[in-house]
Amino acid sequence: MTWEAAYSKTTEGIEVSVLPVFLSERSDPADGLYVWAYKVRIHNKGTRTVTLRQRCWHITDADGRTEVVRGAGVVGEQPVLAPGESYEYTSGTPLGTPSGIMVGTYDMEVEGGDWLAVDIPAFSLDSPHEKPRLN
Repeated sequence: MTWEAAYSKTTEGIEVSVLPVFLSERSDPADGLYVWAYKVRIHNKGTRTVTLRQRCWHITDADGRTEVVRGAGVVGEQPVLAPGESYEYTSGTPLGTPSGIMVGTYDMEVEGGDWLAVDIPAFSLDSPHEKPRLN
């Protein structure tokens, strides 16, 4: 399946692309619940094999509250990417406000023992329940 990422960033040959989608069927605005899925593609455009060991997300809602989420790998996996390989996964997040922003990093172990902090591009979480505004 091909898809057009809304946000993309490359760090030392590792490209991270993200496509967020508001999930109206899982959200309940009357109860202050807004849910998004986000699809991530990690593409190794570099020359070294990398293993995604950890993730760190900063999830900020429209009121400025930030939650930091850290953990091993992504969706229960620690994918290994040889040069030219890609890995895709889908995850999600709830918020108590109709909009927010996410940004983060992946800690990757490079073949040979070095470590690399790979940036995840900041991406906007926008629902149809809030009027868009310029920041």
